[in-house]
Amino acid sequence: MSLKAVLFDFNGVILDDEPLHKQLIEEILINENLRPRAGEFEQFCLGRSDRAGLKDLLTQRGRWLTEAHLDRLIATKTAAYQQYLKQLETLPLFEGLQPLLEQLQKAEIKMSVVTGAQRSEVTKILERTQLSAYFSLLVTAEDCQASKPEPEGYLLAVQLLAAKFPQLQLTPLNCLAIEDSFAGIEAAKRAGIPVLGVAHTYPFHMLQRRANWTVDYLQDLELERLIQTYGGSPA
Repeated sequence: MSLKAVLFDFNGVILDDEPLHKQLIEEILINENLRPRAGEFEQFCLGRSDRAGLKDLLTQRGRWLTEAHLDRLIATKTAAYQQYLKQLETLPLFEGLQPLLEQLQKAEIKMSVVTGAQRSEVTKILERTQLSAYFSLLVTAEDCQASKPEPEGYLLAVQLLAAKFPQLQLTPLNCLAIEDSFAGIEAAKRAGIPVLGVAHTYPFHMLQRRANWTVDYLQDLELERLIQTYGGSPA
């Protein structure tokens, strides 16, 4: 069973922006006349789509939201997020990402993004960082009814990659998900996909309990050894 595709989460794996998302969620709470509480972002929002995270967070605070209200909150957050990144001279990509993408491309392993982020956010960042060409497809918030930890996004990515590259005869077991959050790890495992946890957001020991493999940093991933673990050989 060889490794044929690697599926990357986006926020917290490709882009080092989880603290920014937390800040923007807390600003939304303040604008809703609610005081942010410790641990709320991690419990309700980390690794999940804005729609799912905000809805659950505000619901547990006793707020009932119409879809129109939720749409406005998401639009406000998206605009603030994009404005913040626009001001940065260099986007905060994680160290080791570019070499890993190059190694995967050389090994002829397909790559996809599977994220609860908005497609407009993902495409703009990938274009600006000149990473778009590495990824065969994107699965974003607009493509799924359910957010991580539901497996829908990962199952869809495998389905789309299998259709795009029928010669691969792709199955979930031929894939590897790279995740930084508990919700993301659970989503991939529920889709039957082995998971590499990268300790960008949680400590190594906490991810190690959940993921199949764990590394502190992307540059710690030994691709040749991983390919051999899947039963293949490096290209």
